[in-house]
Amino acid sequence: MATRIDIVRLLAAIRRGYVLDWDGIHGAAHWARVRENGLRLSAVTGARADVVELFAFLHDSRRKNEWIDDGHGARGAALARELRGDAFDIDEEGMLLLLEACAAHTDGVLSGEPTVGTCFDADRLDLPRCGITPRPERLCTAAARDPLVLEWARRRATR
Repeated sequence: MATRIDIVRLLAAIRRGYVLDWDGIHGAAHWARVRENGLRLSAVTGARADVVELFAFLHDSRRKNEWIDDGHGARGAALARELRGDAFDIDEEGMLLLLEACAAHTDGVLSGEPTVGTCFDADRLDLPRCGITPRPERLCTAAARDPLVLEWARRRATR
């Protein structure tokens, strides 16, 4: 099955339940940067771009606050389950990768699985928006640890 993403339907569903500032540090601009980071990385890592793109929009979609928010990744994964078949269609393997990436993205773990690792790195490369410099040893992929990629992402995150 080919992946289908109805971005208008996806964003409308996210927005209906999003309780933070749409323009806040975990809002739409962050998701757009995570998407671009992830698509750039996936071209090198071999990650599934469809999963990376869905992760970008869903991983922080059910945060309750901007700081410590235990469980928000699992809530994002639950929203992904809810929206599958409506806002997007994806095969079972892709769905399992998406659920893992969303649920575990704040656990501080590394993943050797290319798609999950790329999702984690795409998010972590946007940490400079919060004044945090990503530590290369906390990135999963060689592509994300590339000094040129780190600088490119830093400039985008701090504009």
